Amino acid sequence: MERKIIFYENHFFDFFSKLDIKAKNKIKYVLELIEQVPKIPKKFLKHLSGSKGLYEIRVKHQSNIFRIFCCFDEGKLIVLFNPFHKKTNKTPKAELKKAAQLRKQYFNQKNNNK
Repeated sequence: MERKIIFYENHFFDFFSKLDIKAKNKIKYVLELIEQVPKIPKKFLKHLSGSKGLYEIRVKHQSNIFRIFCCFDEGKLIVLFNPFHKKTNKTPKAELKKAAQLRKQYFNQKNNNK
C-alpha cells in the first residue's frame, strides 16, 4: 500500500451513506486507487492552489461529479474531510471554507494530543 486514508469525524460517512450503490462503488474504487498507485493522476487528485495544503479527490459517476476535500499528513497519510456533490463549474466557497476549518481543527487536535 502506497498511502493510508483516514476519515476525520463523520463528514465523509454522513454523505456516503446517502448515495446509491453504484456511486458508492465508484468512490471506493477511486479511494483504493489513491491508496495503491505510486503516482496518482490529476484526474483523481488535485492540489487546490492557494488553499494551504488542501486537495480534492475527484470522482465522476455517470453525470454526477463528487469532490472530497483532503490533505496529506506525514507524507503517506491522507485525511478526508467534507465531500459534496458538485453541481456547478465552480467549487462552492462554503465547502472550501468548511474544508479549511476541518483541516485546521484536525492539526490542532493532533498537536494538542502530543
